[in-house]
Amino acid sequence: MSAFDVQKIRAQFPILTREINGYPLAYLDNAASAQKPDAVMEAMVGQTRSAYANVHRGLHTLANETTEAFEAARSSVATFLNAPSSDNIVFTRGATEALNLCAYGLAHMIQPGDEIVLTEMEHHSNIVPWHFLRERYGAVLKFIPVLPDGTLDMKVFRETIGIKTKIVSVVHMSNVLGTVNDIAEIARWAKAAGAVMISDGTQAAVHMDVDVQALGVDLYAMTGHKLYGPTAIGALYGTSDIFEKMQPFNGGGEMIEDVYLDRVTYAEAPAKFEAGTPPILEAIGLGAAINWYSQYDMADVHQHEMACYHAARDGLRDINSVQIFGEAANKGPVLAFNLQGAHAHDMAQILDKYGVAVRAGQHCTQPLMKRLDVHSTVRASFGIYNTLDEAERFVTAVKKAALFLG
Repeated sequence: MSAFDVQKIRAQFPILTREINGYPLAYLDNAASAQKPDAVMEAMVGQTRSAYANVHRGLHTLANETTEAFEAARSSVATFLNAPSSDNIVFTRGATEALNLCAYGLAHMIQPGDEIVLTEMEHHSNIVPWHFLRERYGAVLKFIPVLPDGTLDMKVFRETIGIKTKIVSVVHMSNVLGTVNDIAEIARWAKAAGAVMISDGTQAAVHMDVDVQALGVDLYAMTGHKLYGPTAIGALYGTSDIFEKMQPFNGGGEMIEDVYLDRVTYAEAPAKFEAGTPPILEAIGLGAAINWYSQYDMADVHQHEMACYHAARDGLRDINSVQIFGEAANKGPVLAFNLQGAHAHDMAQILDKYGVAVRAGQHCTQPLMKRLDVHSTVRASFGIYNTLDEAERFVTAVKKAALFLG
């Protein structure tokens, strides 16, 4: 493990040297998409320059070298999530496609009246695919409420899972509240009811150690671009048993075993779910991102990110007109807030004048916004390269915006 030195880490991200409106960039929009280190960019460019070809099908040197790099990336994802085997990892275009794959692949198991249990803090990517099953197969969606502190009502959760429950799908870490949910406990309840347990690990995989075997999940989705990797790449972990039961998501080359005029047979997972030419360079970039990130001790990274979060949160608490959302004891470095009487978009634009990049809006969580009784929020989210100075600059910019917006 490399010793944690934030300045040495920042030096590996060329974009962080930019100035915005005459101010050094303070990039606090990591929950939407993180910046990329040199190691990721070099891996993708290097592969393109020296050994690019399509994977799996060729017999020539370039095809073999590219296939080796592609499959090495799959192995890196498996190790990162502590999957039993790289065969338990399917590459997808991101967590959104991974969750859609889950819904499509499990649809044949749903009968009218079967229940799918979700929560009010889910990203739309973990709501909309299940509405497809409601519309097309008669599934009943049940949503676990969010309490005022940003945690789930676990008593209601346990009471909701029952004999009609077929699927439980829960975000591991909220992209708005930062709340870290007890996936292992929820998985035990789901398994006791004979339900399939799915978790959206989009945020959690970046900020905490994830052990899919210890969590006891059947399926776990993650994405690359929040993990300092490229866009258009993600992964779905699945147990061998659940992958065998799931139907293929797309049809075409690579995912078949044999094709006849009157029938078709499918390959084993992961090929079963990877039709056509995959995102080769993006997968290699994801592998590079994981290998780069894994050199740092996750406890050190978490401690640093939370120190930045607490500095920002404590600074906002000094502003009477600020309301903070999400005060769970166990949470990640995501800070959602509003300034009384000010629109979130106005706040974000003013902060940008001072070089501070944050996200504003509903964050693809309309049901959560309704529960919080707000239209939108401002969100500052911290990553491995952020600093205490940036947290302080953020607070100063918010105070200036508060004075301007009155």
